[in-house]
Amino acid sequence: MNILFILVGLLALILINVPIAIALAIVAVLAMLATDGIGALPDLPLVMFSGATNFPLLAIPLFILAGAIMNSSGISRRLIAFASALLGFIRGGLAMVVIGASMFFAEISGSAVADVAAIGSIMIPAMTRNGYPKPFAAAVNSSAASLAIIIPPSIPMILYGAMSNSSVVQLFVAGIVPGILGGLAMMALAYWFAVRHDYPVAEQFQLKRLWSTFKDAALAFLLPIIILGGIFGGLVTATEGAGLAVIAAMGIGFLYRELNWRHLKRVIIEGGIQTAVVMVLVASSALLGTYLTEAQLPQELARTISGWTENRYAVLALLNIFFLIIGFFLHSAAAIILVIPVVMPLVQAVGIDPVHFGLIVTLNLAIGQQTPPVASVLITACSIAKANVWEVTRVNVYFIIVLLLVLVLVTYVPVVPMGLVHFFYR
Repeated sequence: MNILFILVGLLALILINVPIAIALAIVAVLAMLATDGIGALPDLPLVMFSGATNFPLLAIPLFILAGAIMNSSGISRRLIAFASALLGFIRGGLAMVVIGASMFFAEISGSAVADVAAIGSIMIPAMTRNGYPKPFAAAVNSSAASLAIIIPPSIPMILYGAMSNSSVVQLFVAGIVPGILGGLAMMALAYWFAVRHDYPVAEQFQLKRLWSTFKDAALAFLLPIIILGGIFGGLVTATEGAGLAVIAAMGIGFLYRELNWRHLKRVIIEGGIQTAVVMVLVASSALLGTYLTEAQLPQELARTISGWTENRYAVLALLNIFFLIIGFFLHSAAAIILVIPVVMPLVQAVGIDPVHFGLIVTLNLAIGQQTPPVASVLITACSIAKANVWEVTRVNVYFIIVLLLVLVLVTYVPVVPMGLVHFFYR
């Protein structure tokens, strides 16, 4: 019952436009005061500080900064030019370019919002100039960016790993196969749309242009090799890999001569602002996490649901529905920070692998980024396209179905996310 009061209180504060981080802190402080009295107050700053200084979380500002540097140094533009030369001759090829470029960009930025801002600002105008409707252009850019957050590295995965004490590297590995399958399915859907609505071919295939764009983007192709090769090869941790991403992106940006100190100053400020939003959430969630731990509320929830059923697949179905609903109202970072400490005892009680569950959570919240009212990625794409959210959503529902099919596959065919994890680590 206490969990219900906490959730209702939190949603009430959010609905009256209290920032989520502040709402979390208010609910946690009130719960602590009701339980322990005013004597709990002196410990609150220490709890917030220790919660925000978790070592794996250092990867978040670094990946955000790497993505901002890529966007300002011509790296993303070169990747798009190569993808366009490779796929632009296919009907619906520009949509496929968006999907491929989003998957590649996410390997460095780790952020769906950064992905759609970087790729969408270039590709949405290009698609509309070539005869694609604005709603379709926005839908493709939005859904491709959300799918890409399950491809390593992923900021939601880093947060989940910190909240659940799971291996971030194993989470990254688990996202590779589902991400590729989802990307291919979205490309097939884009081709079906293009044939059905007679969308144009962007350009003729030219081997000379393909080679020139490949040479121009060659340095950019080194980024995932440096970052993911170092992480998966065991040379660096995910946090150290994020540091490598920043150094590599800066070096390549300077070599391309499109990144200067003025640009670098701007992207550092932008990255700092985005990081502050996430870390204030983490710090305030530490208060709530401490209260939940002391009150044993997660264990109480686990016992209650286990009393209904101990079937792993039934529990997964319930948790999928729960996270899909939560995703309508909360950003992915807030949802992970708020809910994971509550449900992990249940996950462990019914024998669900925490890494497997991490992919399920991340995919659910990726779908939440496409479903109003919050829909942070969808709204960003609509803003770039200057398109109505509901018109875009009517097209986007087909891409959301692809995300749902990937979610079902990941949930009930564990070998899809876990096959590589078992091969390399277990």
